[in-house]
Amino acid sequence: MRHRKAGVKLKRDISARRALLRGLVTNVITEERITTTVPKAKAAKPLVERMITLAKEDNLQARRRAAAFLLTKDSVEKLFEKLGPRFNQRNGGYTRIVKLGPRKGDGAETAKLELVGSELIKRAAERAARREERLKQIRESGGEDES
Repeated sequence: MRHRKAGVKLKRDISARRALLRGLVTNVITEERITTTVPKAKAAKPLVERMITLAKEDNLQARRRAAAFLLTKDSVEKLFEKLGPRFNQRNGGYTRIVKLGPRKGDGAETAKLELVGSELIKRAAERAARREERLKQIRESGGEDES
Protein backbone atom coordinates (compact mmCIF):
# COMPACT_ATOMS: atom_id res chain seq x y z
CA MET A 1 0.00 0.00 0.00
CA ARG A 2 1.20 3.49 -0.84
CA HIS A 3 -0.74 5.41 1.76
CA ARG A 4 0.65 8.91 2.34
CA LYS A 5 3.32 8.51 -0.35
CA ALA A 6 2.98 11.70 -2.36
CA GLY A 7 4.52 12.34 -5.76
CA VAL A 8 5.16 10.19 -8.78
CA LYS A 9 8.05 7.75 -9.26
CA LEU A 10 8.41 8.06 -13.05
CA LYS A 11 9.95 4.54 -13.03
CA ARG A 12 13.23 5.86 -11.60
CA ASP A 13 15.10 5.64 -8.34
CA ILE A 14 15.26 8.72 -6.14
CA SER A 15 18.55 10.14 -7.46
CA ALA A 16 17.61 9.73 -11.13
CA ARG A 17 14.15 11.18 -10.50
CA ARG A 18 15.60 14.18 -8.66
CA ALA A 19 18.14 14.81 -11.43
CA LEU A 20 15.43 14.54 -14.10
CA LEU A 21 13.11 16.98 -12.31
CA ARG A 22 15.92 19.44 -11.60
CA GLY A 23 16.84 19.42 -15.28
CA LEU A 24 13.23 19.89 -16.38
CA VAL A 25 12.67 22.79 -13.99
CA THR A 26 15.94 24.46 -15.00
CA ASN A 27 15.01 24.18 -18.68
CA VAL A 28 11.50 25.55 -18.14
CA ILE A 29 12.96 28.59 -16.38
CA THR A 30 15.63 29.27 -19.01
CA GLU A 31 13.62 28.42 -22.15
CA GLU A 32 10.13 29.27 -20.77
CA ARG A 33 8.67 26.18 -22.50
CA ILE A 34 9.66 22.55 -22.93
CA THR A 35 8.17 19.53 -24.67
CA THR A 36 8.14 16.34 -22.64
CA THR A 37 5.81 13.49 -21.70
CA VAL A 38 2.62 14.20 -19.78
CA PRO A 39 3.66 12.47 -16.50
CA LYS A 40 6.99 14.31 -16.44
CA ALA A 41 5.25 17.63 -17.11
CA LYS A 42 2.76 16.98 -14.31
CA ALA A 43 5.59 16.08 -11.92
CA ALA A 44 7.66 19.17 -12.81
CA LYS A 45 4.81 21.68 -12.71
CA PRO A 46 4.59 22.08 -8.89
CA LEU A 47 8.36 22.45 -8.67
CA VAL A 48 8.39 25.25 -11.26
CA GLU A 49 5.55 26.97 -9.37
CA ARG A 50 7.52 26.70 -6.13
CA MET A 51 10.63 28.24 -7.75
CA ILE A 52 8.62 31.20 -9.06
CA THR A 53 7.07 31.69 -5.63
CA LEU A 54 10.60 31.80 -4.20
CA ALA A 55 11.53 34.39 -6.82
CA LYS A 56 8.63 36.59 -5.71
CA GLU A 57 10.10 36.71 -2.18
CA ASP A 58 13.55 37.74 -3.50
CA ASN A 59 15.66 37.57 -0.38
CA LEU A 60 18.99 35.88 0.29
CA GLN A 61 17.47 32.69 1.67
CA ALA A 62 15.15 32.34 -1.33
CA ARG A 63 18.07 32.84 -3.72
CA ARG A 64 20.11 30.18 -1.93
CA ARG A 65 17.22 27.70 -1.95
CA ALA A 66 16.69 28.26 -5.68
CA ALA A 67 20.43 28.01 -6.39
CA ALA A 68 20.56 24.72 -4.47
CA PHE A 69 17.85 23.24 -6.69
CA LEU A 70 18.50 24.74 -10.13
CA LEU A 71 21.45 23.53 -12.19
CA THR A 72 22.78 26.75 -13.73
CA LYS A 73 23.61 30.19 -12.43
CA ASP A 74 21.92 31.77 -15.47
CA SER A 75 18.60 30.14 -14.58
CA VAL A 76 18.79 31.52 -11.03
CA GLU A 77 19.51 35.02 -12.35
CA LYS A 78 16.65 34.85 -14.86
CA LEU A 79 14.30 33.51 -12.20
CA PHE A 80 14.94 36.40 -9.81
CA GLU A 81 15.55 39.22 -12.31
CA LYS A 82 12.82 38.54 -14.88
CA LEU A 83 10.30 35.93 -13.76
CA GLY A 84 9.87 37.09 -10.16
CA PRO A 85 8.84 40.64 -11.11
CA ARG A 86 6.79 39.36 -14.07
CA PHE A 87 4.59 37.16 -11.87
CA ASN A 88 4.61 39.48 -8.84
CA GLN A 89 0.90 40.34 -9.12
CA ARG A 90 -0.20 36.75 -9.81
CA ASN A 91 -1.20 34.40 -6.99
CA GLY A 92 -0.19 31.05 -8.48
CA GLY A 93 -0.95 29.37 -11.77
CA TYR A 94 2.33 30.39 -13.39
CA THR A 95 2.53 27.38 -15.71
CA ARG A 96 0.28 25.56 -18.12
CA ILE A 97 0.39 22.07 -19.63
CA VAL A 98 -0.79 21.76 -23.24
CA LYS A 99 -1.16 18.21 -24.56
CA LEU A 100 0.36 17.73 -28.01
CA GLY A 101 -0.50 14.13 -28.92
CA PRO A 102 1.53 10.95 -29.29
CA ARG A 103 5.25 11.01 -30.02
CA LYS A 104 6.23 9.49 -33.36
CA GLY A 105 8.87 7.05 -32.13
CA ASP A 106 7.22 5.27 -29.21
CA GLY A 107 3.70 6.71 -29.09
CA ALA A 108 4.20 8.33 -25.68
CA GLU A 109 1.71 11.13 -24.97
CA THR A 110 3.62 14.42 -25.15
CA ALA A 111 2.85 17.78 -23.62
CA LYS A 112 4.25 21.28 -23.61
CA LEU A 113 4.99 22.74 -20.18
CA GLU A 114 5.20 26.51 -20.50
CA LEU A 115 5.08 29.63 -18.40
CA VAL A 116 1.88 31.65 -18.68
CA GLY A 117 2.45 34.78 -20.73
CA SER A 118 5.54 33.45 -22.51
CA GLU A 119 3.62 33.30 -25.78
CA LEU A 120 3.02 37.05 -25.50
CA ILE A 121 6.72 37.69 -25.00
CA LYS A 122 7.55 35.41 -27.94
CA ARG A 123 5.06 37.25 -30.17
CA ALA A 124 6.44 40.62 -29.08
CA ALA A 125 9.97 39.48 -29.90
CA GLU A 126 8.82 38.26 -33.33
CA ARG A 127 7.06 41.59 -33.96
CA ALA A 128 10.19 43.50 -32.97
CA ALA A 129 12.29 41.34 -35.30
CA ARG A 130 9.88 41.91 -38.19
CA ARG A 131 9.81 45.66 -37.53
CA GLU A 132 13.61 45.75 -37.45
CA GLU A 133 13.72 43.83 -40.73
CA ARG A 134 11.28 46.29 -42.36
CA LEU A 135 13.32 49.26 -41.16
CA LYS A 136 16.48 47.64 -42.52
CA GLN A 137 14.81 47.10 -45.91
CA ILE A 138 13.56 50.70 -45.96
CA ARG A 139 17.05 52.00 -45.15
CA GLU A 140 18.59 49.82 -47.86
CA SER A 141 16.04 50.82 -50.50
CA GLY A 142 16.36 54.49 -49.47
CA GLY A 143 20.14 54.24 -49.72
CA GLU A 144 19.92 52.82 -53.25
CA ASP A 145 17.62 55.61 -54.45
CA GLU A 146 20.09 58.29 -53.28
CA SER A 147 23.07 56.68 -55.06
